[in-house]
Order: sequence, then structure tokens, then C-alpha cells
Amino acid sequence: MSDRFYILLGWWLFVACAGFFLASAWRSGDLLALFGSALFMVANISFLIPMYRRNEERRHD
Repeated sequence: MSDRFYILLGWWLFVACAGFFLASAWRSGDLLALFGSALFMVANISFLIPMYRRNEERRHD
């Protein structure tokens, strides 16, 4: 398997963790943790965007 596969797997696992943190904060009613978890989720997704954009750019070449 390629390095890219493991990088994407790692980022998707971070997104999954952020989802669990988000659900846990929601259940406990902790607004600070909820806000932090939401930011963590957005940050992880923002790191994934260039990985997929780069893939789309290669297809057009």
C-alpha cells in the first residue's frame, strides 16, 4: 500500500476520533468541549481537502 493510503487513513481516523469527541461532548452538555471538538473536526477535514484536490488535478493532466 502506498504512503498516500496511510496518510489518508490517518486523517480519516482523526476525523472519526473528532466525531466521537463531538458526540461525547454533546451527551455531557459541555459547551466548551463541544466547540473544541467541532473545531478539531473542521481542522481535520481541512487537511483532507488538498489530498483529494491534488488527486482531481492529476486526473485532468
